[in-house]
Amino acid sequence: MSWVAAVARLRARREPGVLVTVATVRGHAPRRAGAKLVVGRTETWGSIGGGNIEAVAIDRARELNGTPGPEPELMEFALNDKVTGRHGVQCCGGAVTVLLEPLPVVEAVAVFGVGHVGLELARILARHHLDLHLIDTRPDMLTEERLSVLADAVAQVHVHHSLLLPEEVLTELPPGTHVLVMTHDHAEDAALCDAALRTPGLGSIGLIGSAAKWARFRQRLATEGGHDAATIDRIKTPIGIAGITGKEPATIAVSVAADLLRTFEEARHREVPDTVAAVPHAPVAGIA
Repeated sequence: MSWVAAVARLRARREPGVLVTVATVRGHAPRRAGAKLVVGRTETWGSIGGGNIEAVAIDRARELNGTPGPEPELMEFALNDKVTGRHGVQCCGGAVTVLLEPLPVVEAVAVFGVGHVGLELARILARHHLDLHLIDTRPDMLTEERLSVLADAVAQVHVHHSLLLPEEVLTELPPGTHVLVMTHDHAEDAALCDAALRTPGLGSIGLIGSAAKWARFRQRLATEGGHDAATIDRIKTPIGIAGITGKEPATIAVSVAADLLRTFEEARHREVPDTVAAVPHAPVAGIA
């Protein structure tokens, strides 16, 4: 399997990984600059030359896979019989620098309802490195022509066409997906809110709408859905940045996108305790 396919496999699995590349070579070495290795939690694909170089790089990559917010880093190896590595000696006579680039699990967002606001929101979110799911029961909202504005997307865009029961998509979403409910139909919105609260493993749940709409939904979720108050409180409404009151679709979309990005940041900060962030990584023995 090519390293490109391996990276795609990890992304599809929502599994963190590390891309290891031979960055520079001086003298003799097992592989030329540019050789690549992909390291997942339990599997590897490709090779940077085997031996101590590869074994140490895999060890460090696995450590990075278990570290919140890992950063790229360089490792240097001297390949001579005077240097004993953690996994043995390589005496090719040269020196190698290896770049480790973490491949974190990207955020996933599902937008239910790709009307005027939903499309503007998709245009903004598509400029970010994430998995973007677009769902609508109206086929004309998801035509190739209408979604052509997303042709240069940085995000991976997944379009879910013409579903009679959009709430069924919830069970197909990746773990941790952030859900935004903004369809054209309040009955559809209500069904989605109920289904989202019943779907384990989702991220945040946001609902667009007025206070009056939410009051009706909240009562229905309690009396008909049987959800307790704490469960219902998982739904955030209104969505967007407080104080931005414009009603233009693009204005609403900017506000909602900014609020969602703030949610991402807050989640990342919760993953990295201050005590961890303050302690520098100790150097790996045997690496220059």
